[in-house]
Amino acid sequence: MDNSLFLLVLIVIAALGFGFSNGLNDAANAIATVIGSRVLAPRTAIIMAAVCNLAGTLSGALLGAHVAKTIGKGIVMPEELTLVTVVAGVAGAIIWVLSATYRGIPLSVSHSLVAGMLGAGIAAAGTDVIVWGVLRKVFLAVLFAPLLGFFGGFVIMVVTMWLFRRTAPDKVSSIFSKVQIAASAFVAYAHGKNDGQMPIGIMALGLMIYYGRHQLDIPMFEIPVWVILVSAASVALGIFWGGWRVIRTVGTRITTLRPVHGSAAETSAAVVIEAASNLGIPVSTTQCISGSVMGVGATKRLSAVRWGVARGIVAAWVLTFPICIVLGWLMEKILSLVI
Repeated sequence: MDNSLFLLVLIVIAALGFGFSNGLNDAANAIATVIGSRVLAPRTAIIMAAVCNLAGTLSGALLGAHVAKTIGKGIVMPEELTLVTVVAGVAGAIIWVLSATYRGIPLSVSHSLVAGMLGAGIAAAGTDVIVWGVLRKVFLAVLFAPLLGFFGGFVIMVVTMWLFRRTAPDKVSSIFSKVQIAASAFVAYAHGKNDGQMPIGIMALGLMIYYGRHQLDIPMFEIPVWVILVSAASVALGIFWGGWRVIRTVGTRITTLRPVHGSAAETSAAVVIEAASNLGIPVSTTQCISGSVMGVGATKRLSAVRWGVARGIVAAWVLTFPICIVLGWLMEKILSLVI
């Protein structure tokens, strides 16, 4: 086996590991509120999320894989990358995601990957490899996704309370228990269309570099079916394994949730994620759902949101870019010496 083929296999393994860690941390948010409000048993919620995420990943790939292509050829100029650079960027992201998941910190898995690839690309070829136009879209998503989630959750909750102001609380809970299940399933599906595309983008980039190095004739950035299937399966497996600490943080530690609150938060997050997916922007399920939960909690009273927990989550979002850039840079330097 030549060195480049070995690295390609390593990229596939790293992509699947990233997909699994994605399922553990980011995708777990899709079911955090439905578990936190006790509408579904944890195991039932996990199975539902895994199936819906799988469907979303397949749907996103069939509809053009816009997010996968942004990751694969939009952040860093692919012609300047090597197989070692891709492995380094993904490895840096995985280290940060697994560390945060172990501590129960919900963070942006997609932005971890973007920053890891950025750091590895800079280490390999300098800042000239950065595609600034696409990177600006990602930074705007970092800023606006949680804000849109917050205000969306707040507005949906206020409208819901006004519409059901004369309805008995027990009946409201009964109605929104069903609504929340549907909303949670939609978030899992939307996550598959967005973050579920990440492993696909990683493997497609590795294949493009490998085939280009060997002057083999393939259509530009064509994504094989097997890449889509194994990527979807890796994220679904991560969800099924369960990122319990992250689920507890989002579902119970930010604010107290009832079915009506969970429904509003899930609906708001799903709309933001779905819109970003159709625009090809990697957006964080964590940021959307956490922002939505904060917005919903704020409708009760500002003190209903545990702002200390919220500050810790936001701090992790802010630190993701510098930490993963450094990790990607270090992994590129280390792997370049070893391989």
